Amino acid sequence: MLKRSRALASVAIFAVAAGLSAPAWAETLQEAIALAYQTNPSLLAQRANQRALDESIVQARAGLRPQLDITFSGDHSQSYGDAALFEGDSASASIGLSQTLWSGGRIGHGITAAEAEVLAGREDLRDIEQTVLASVIQAYADVIRDSEILRIRQANLGVLQRQLEEASARFEVGEITRTDVAQSEARLAQSEADLANAQAQLSVSRAAYAAVVGQAPGDLAPMPVLPGVPVDFDSALDVALADNPGIRSAAFSLRAAEANVAAAKAEYMPSARLTASYGGSNDDFDRIGDIADTTRLTAGASISVPLFTGGLNSSRVAQALERANVAQINVEGARRSTLRSVSSAYAQSVSARSTLEAGAEAVRAATVAAEGVRQEAQVGLRTTLDVLNQELELRNAEITLASARRNEYVAQANLLAAMGRLEGADLDPTLTLYDPADNYDRVHNRGALPWDALLEAVDRIVAPPIMPATDAPDAPIDQQLKSELVQTAPRD
Repeated sequence: MLKRSRALASVAIFAVAAGLSAPAWAETLQEAIALAYQTNPSLLAQRANQRALDESIVQARAGLRPQLDITFSGDHSQSYGDAALFEGDSASASIGLSQTLWSGGRIGHGITAAEAEVLAGREDLRDIEQTVLASVIQAYADVIRDSEILRIRQANLGVLQRQLEEASARFEVGEITRTDVAQSEARLAQSEADLANAQAQLSVSRAAYAAVVGQAPGDLAPMPVLPGVPVDFDSALDVALADNPGIRSAAFSLRAAEANVAAAKAEYMPSARLTASYGGSNDDFDRIGDIADTTRLTAGASISVPLFTGGLNSSRVAQALERANVAQINVEGARRSTLRSVSSAYAQSVSARSTLEAGAEAVRAATVAAEGVRQEAQVGLRTTLDVLNQELELRNAEITLASARRNEYVAQANLLAAMGRLEGADLDPTLTLYDPADNYDRVHNRGALPWDALLEAVDRIVAPPIMPATDAPDAPIDQQLKSELVQTAPRD
């Protein structure tokens, strides 16, 4: 069954990751992380989204550069009067050039907004990366847990088979009754059902692993210690509030929204442009290749001042202000969500660690008790049911211990993710990292001209300033929540 599950999972993943080369089966967590980092569809899609977002800076800076166009036109006209027909042809061609000198800050603030949106996108990429790596860790831990549970169920089945054989032999010689044999048979049947459930759960976990990592798991090595797990709740919260990608993305989005408000206000400002055109026309299609009847070169400058737009500009300003308020509120929402995530993950980690310590003691005690009950049953001091119950208690303790080990590990991973410390470089310093800044550096100067920096500086002169949004909860609310959570956090 396991081999079949492995084959099915591999086929499914091959369809998802077609065209992507994959190494041999991942044996360690670092290998699983490296493979997922290279091939996970969610991560690859977000990287492509970020590259698309990088183009917004090229589009924003295009306003600093001249626009050049060429126009061709031709006309044929007929007119009738007093039974006479008059016909005429005309053709023209021209090249036009325009250059914005000052836009009142619209271009400059647009560039600022685009840069902030690119930075927000990088934080969103960090968030997706940490979500994917947390899923890898959970899938890895689930496979190890379910493999251990399957081993426990298989060992239990073997013990109960021997117990049934022993009970049958003792019944044959009259030492025990048919009831004892029936009890052994019932426990054996239940153990077979438990084994089937364990096999099914392991298949589910292996499929989940294959979906997130990109290939079916082999024989996984034990889970390594996760680096950077905090020792106290207060320090975890401080790191999270400074480095959580959700908070940082919301802050950059707020910066972009505030720049968009200033750009909307700049619509009220005058703008200055230089224009030039060169072209000619003639009155005969037969000589369309010789447009020389009227050839002219024109050049000039213009200043445009908006006087009345029917409420369009004021509506755009109001809209931008409300969007900035939403962005400001989202910053506070991201902080509170981070507080909740850190608190939840830290509490789960502490609880799982306590369960793990208690589970280890329970397994030790149950092992001693099971051996003692079996020996006492051989001399008639314990019944068959006592042996079966103690064996069940031992297996349950072992399963609880395996689950607690997995729960603590996953809770620690979730805590690191909430802190913003579960990136590829955090988990594997040898990992070849994807740097979104590489694509940005490659494209952001595409089409640049020598005077871009000068025109950008000029455009920001006398431009409406970027003002902070105001309709949002005050920061002290966040500090109060933090203080209360620190006071009520569980202790090791």
